Amino acid sequence: MRPHSVSSAAAKQAELLRIVGNNCFKQGHLGAAIDAYTEAITLCPDVAVYWTNRALCHRRKNDWLKVEKDCRRAIQLDNSSVKAHCTLGLALLQKQELDEGVDELQKALDLGRGANPKGYMIDEIWQELAKAKYLQWEHASSKRSWELQSLKEACETALKEKHFLDDSHPGSFSDEAIISHMKQLEVLSRVFKEAGEADIPGEVPDYLCCKITLDILRDPVITPSGVSYERTVILHHLQKVGKFDPVTREPLYHSQLVPNLAIKEAVQAYLDGHGWAYNTN
Repeated sequence: MRPHSVSSAAAKQAELLRIVGNNCFKQGHLGAAIDAYTEAITLCPDVAVYWTNRALCHRRKNDWLKVEKDCRRAIQLDNSSVKAHCTLGLALLQKQELDEGVDELQKALDLGRGANPKGYMIDEIWQELAKAKYLQWEHASSKRSWELQSLKEACETALKEKHFLDDSHPGSFSDEAIISHMKQLEVLSRVFKEAGEADIPGEVPDYLCCKITLDILRDPVITPSGVSYERTVILHHLQKVGKFDPVTREPLYHSQLVPNLAIKEAVQAYLDGHGWAYNTN
C-alpha cells in the first residue's frame, strides 16, 4: 500500500473515532470518549480538534493538568482555536494563574467575535472572563487598600511627631498650632478617602448599559434611531419578539444594526478604571 493511501486511511479512521468520541461525550461516557480521541490522536497527532475534544473530556472530570496539556498542544497546532484558548484559560484559572488565564480567555473572545459574533460560545467566554477580571480586581483592590491604609498611618504618625516636636519648643504651644495640626489631619484623611473611591462599587453609567438588560455592554450595536443594545440580546429580540426597536417601537431589521465602536471603547476604558463593574451577579 502506498504512503498516501496509508495516511488517507488513517485520517478516515481517525475521523470515525472522533465521531465515536463525540457520541460517547454526549452520553456522558467520558472514559470511552477519551479512549476514542486518544486513538484518533495516535493515528493523526497533528489534528488540533482531537486534542481539544479530549481536553473537554478532562475538563468534565476536573483533571485540569491534562486539560492544560492537551490545550497547549492544540494551540501549537491551531492558534486560532477558540475552544482551545478558552479551555486553557479555565485550566489556568483553576491553578490560580489569573493573569495568564485572563489572557487566554481574552484571546478566545477576540477570536470568537471575529469568526462568529453570534456564536453561543461568545457569551460563555465573556462570563468566564468577567469573573476572572473581577477576581483580578478584588486582589488588586485588597492590595491597594492595605497599601493606602499603611501609607495613611505612616503620614499621620509623621504629622503627630512633627506637632509634638513643634510643641516642645518654648512658646510654640498655641490654639493656632492645634487648629493647624487638626486641619492637616483632616486634609490627609480626605486625600486618602478620595484615593480609595475608585475601588468602591457604584452604579455603571446608563449610556454604557444595554437598554434591554440594563447590564454593562460587551458587544454593543446601534440602531438607526441611535439606541445601543447588546448584540446577542437585540438579535434575540428581533427573532423571538418582533422586527422593531424595543425603545422607539420603530421597524428594525438585523441588517440595520451597526457595531458601536465608540461605546465599546468607552466601556473598556470604564472597566479598566472600575474593575468592580465586571461583577455580573
